[in-house]
Amino acid sequence: MHLAYSLVFAVALSIAVLPATATCLYLLLLTCLTARPARPPASSQKIFFDVVVPAHNEAAGIGKTISSLQGLDWPNCRYRIVIVADNCTDETAAISRQAGATVLERQDLTRRGKGYALAHAFEWSRAAAIANAVVIVDADSVVSSNLLESFAARIEAGACALQTHYGVLNAADSWRTRLMAIALGSIHKVRSRARERMGLSCGIRGNGWCVTHALLDKVPYRCFSLTEDVEFGIELGLAGYRVEYCDESHVNGDMVTSEQASRSQRQRWEGGRIGLIRKKVPALLRAAVAQRSLICLDLAVDLLVLPLSYVVINVVGIIVIGAASGRFFSR
Repeated sequence: MHLAYSLVFAVALSIAVLPATATCLYLLLLTCLTARPARPPASSQKIFFDVVVPAHNEAAGIGKTISSLQGLDWPNCRYRIVIVADNCTDETAAISRQAGATVLERQDLTRRGKGYALAHAFEWSRAAAIANAVVIVDADSVVSSNLLESFAARIEAGACALQTHYGVLNAADSWRTRLMAIALGSIHKVRSRARERMGLSCGIRGNGWCVTHALLDKVPYRCFSLTEDVEFGIELGLAGYRVEYCDESHVNGDMVTSEQASRSQRQRWEGGRIGLIRKKVPALLRAAVAQRSLICLDLAVDLLVLPLSYVVINVVGIIVIGAASGRFFSR
C-alpha cells in the first residue's frame, strides 16, 4: 500500500511539473538563439511617419516625450508628432500644442482606453492621406534617435509591422523598477531576438511599434481590451503577417514604483492576458494547423507562457514538495 501511494504521488508530481518544464525548455530554446540580428541597409529617408502618442492626463511628462521625439534623426518634413489628448482634464493638450505637436482632443466617456485613442488616431491619419506609416509611443517615454530610421529601413525591405526594444527609463528608482527592467529585458530582448532569427513574429509590446497604412487597410485596428497591444499582434499573425523586431533602436518608458500601483497594473495585465488565452489560443492553434503557420503556433505558445514570477514560484514549490515527499516515503 505504501508503494502504491508513493507511485500515485510520483505520477501526480510529474504531471504538475510539466507546465514549468515546458516553459523552461521554450525559454531555453529562445535564449540559445539570442545573437544580435543583422542590421538592414540604410533607408532612403522618404517614408512619412505619423508618430502617435496616446495621452490621458499626462501634463507632467508630455513635454519630455515631445522633446525626445523632436530629436529624432529623421527629416522634420517627413514626420509629425500627434498627441491624442484622450478624455483629459488637465493641460496635456495645451502643453502639447505649445511644444509644437499636432493635438487631437477626444472626449468620449463611454469608449475609454488606449485602444479607442489609437483607433481614433489611425482613422485621422488615414483620412489625412499624408503618412505611409504610424508609430506608437507612450506618453511617458524617451526614444532613441534612430527609431524612425530602424523602422523605415525594414519597411523599404518589405516589412509592414515592427516593434522596437521596449525598456525601462527609471530602472534605478526602486527594486520594483529594477526587477521590471530585468523582466522586460528577458521578454523584449531575449525572446524578440530569437523569434526574429527564426522568422517568427515578436508580437506587439504596446510601446514603440509601427504599422504601415497599407497593412491597416488589410487588417483594421479593432482592439479595445486591456491588452490591446498583444491582441493586435495576434490579429496580424492570424492574418498571415509577422511583426519584425528592430534591435538597434529602443523606447524606454517610466514604470510605476509604488506597491499599490504596481499590483494594480499587474492584475490588469494578467487579467487581460487570461482573457486573451481563452479567446485567441484556440483560433491560433486552428490557424497553425490549417495554414501550417509556425507564426500562429509560436504566438499561441508565447501567450500560454506564464509570467516569470509564476514559473519561479511553481519550480520552487515543486522542489519543496518533492523534497518533503521524499523524506516522507523513505520512512
